Amino acid sequence: MNTHLQGSGMTSQRTRERMVTRLEGQGIKNKKVLAVMAKTPRHIFVDEALQSRAYEDTALPIGFNQTISQPYIVARMTELLLEAGPLKRVLEIGTGCGYQTAILAQLVEHVFTVERILPLHDKAKTILRELKIDNISFRHQDGGWGWELKAPFDGILVAAAPTELPAMLLEQMALGAVMVIPIGKYGSQELQRVTRTEDGYDVEELEMVNFVPFLSGKE
Repeated sequence: MNTHLQGSGMTSQRTRERMVTRLEGQGIKNKKVLAVMAKTPRHIFVDEALQSRAYEDTALPIGFNQTISQPYIVARMTELLLEAGPLKRVLEIGTGCGYQTAILAQLVEHVFTVERILPLHDKAKTILRELKIDNISFRHQDGGWGWELKAPFDGILVAAAPTELPAMLLEQMALGAVMVIPIGKYGSQELQRVTRTEDGYDVEELEMVNFVPFLSGKE
C-alpha cells in the first residue's frame, strides 16, 4: 500500500489500531469486522482538510448534504448483518463515499451498491478501484427501487433513514435474508434488523441512531 493509502501521523496504521481498540470498548465483538476496519484507510474517503479527523468516532461531511457514518455505526451495522453467518450477495443502499462499501466487500462475496447522487457514485467507484477491491457492482439510481434485476439478496444494508420499511427492498430479500436499516424522522431514528421468514418479516428494534433522510429520485 502506498503512503497515501497507508497514511501517516493522524492517519497512520497506529491510529486505525486505536480506533479498533475503541470499537471493542464500545461493544463490537466480530473479529473479522475489526480486522477489516484496522486495515482500511478511512482517511482517503474524506476531503483532505478532514483527513486528520478520519479515525475519530464521528460522522463527517462528504458533500451534497451527505455524511460518512461514524466508525462505530459502520462496525455495528456490519456486525449485525453478518451475525447469522457468511453472506454471498449483499445490497447496499447509499454508497456515499464508499467506506461502508469497502468494509462490506472485504467480508462478503459480492456487494451490489446503489447511490442516487452521481458525483458520490463516481468518486466512490474511483477510490474503491484504487484500493483494488473488485467484488463490487455499482449503480446510479433511486435507492428505493433497490436492484431488482440482481435480487434476491442474502443481506441488505441501508445507509439512510426512511420513515417506514421500503416495500421494494423487503421484496428483494431472499428467505432467511437480513436487512439492517435506520427507521424514523431525523432526531428520532431507530436501527432495526429485519429477517425474512416463511411467515413474513421479523423486526428487531436495536438502538437510537442519526442518519440522513432516505430521499427519492437521483441527482
